[in-house]
Amino acid sequence: MGSDRVFLTGATGFVGSHVLRELLRAGNAVRALVRSPIGPRDGVEFVVGDLRRTGEFARHLDGCRYLIHCAALYSFAPRAGTSLHAVNVQGTAGLMLAAHLAGVERAVLTSSSATLSHARSGYHRSKLQQERAAFASRVPVIALLPTAPVGPGDAKPTPTGKLIVDFMKGRIIAKAPGAGGMNLVAVEDVARAHVAALTRGSIGRRYVIGAENLSMDAIWQMLAEITGRPMPAWRTPYALALGAAYADELRARLTGAMPNIPVEGVKLSRERMYADSSPAQRDLGYNASSVRAALERAVEWYRHSR
Repeated sequence: MGSDRVFLTGATGFVGSHVLRELLRAGNAVRALVRSPIGPRDGVEFVVGDLRRTGEFARHLDGCRYLIHCAALYSFAPRAGTSLHAVNVQGTAGLMLAAHLAGVERAVLTSSSATLSHARSGYHRSKLQQERAAFASRVPVIALLPTAPVGPGDAKPTPTGKLIVDFMKGRIIAKAPGAGGMNLVAVEDVARAHVAALTRGSIGRRYVIGAENLSMDAIWQMLAEITGRPMPAWRTPYALALGAAYADELRARLTGAMPNIPVEGVKLSRERMYADSSPAQRDLGYNASSVRAALERAVEWYRHSR
């Protein structure tokens, strides 16, 4: 596959930047969609464009054998519903149409394992609708559903990255209100799975990309050992956390801001959001690495970048 050209969206994002690195390491030529001009880079041709206006960059898909679609609007703001649909759903449909007309052989879509949960925010609903738009297209598509990626480069950060930053800064003063847990995965493993999916795996399949199932207490304990911060001793009462989340959501609706305490996050604190990646292991040759090592890389990156 080394000499094939890949059209990559979301190349400046957390997952997408690692996918770009893996594609280049494998010897691929990359044409990367970005929202604003950036400097040149060996092996990469940057294309400026907006997913809400795919017609303006569609011709750049010509000559690309593969498509990896990592880009998405990532927001939990209560007022973001219209924009989420425009970018994540309609933008994906337009991109897949352009890919079909350009003769793209296979597309890999970055979705989320949260689409498998019953409790979904507007963002996660848009990701599920994004999957449907991609699979309804005439391009052969494989969807990858990462769990909660961790590692260096999560600049925005994602909700999981924010948990790491908050713990490092001593903002986590209590344990999660529920006895739930989540699956963490090294972002580098997620990137390698994307490259593998270009030539491996069954068309039309959804592959969960995860690593270790961990309780929230186990995650806090691991971060305490890595950062040297004390493990919180007190557990927030669920009713108190939920009440604070609803109050914060009201503030966010009135101001248009992002909630600091998402209601969905509090509700999910009682769920064990665990995952099984055995189909990806079988079909993609996927192997997960150490989550603790990925958390160490994330903490080290935050210490030197902020």
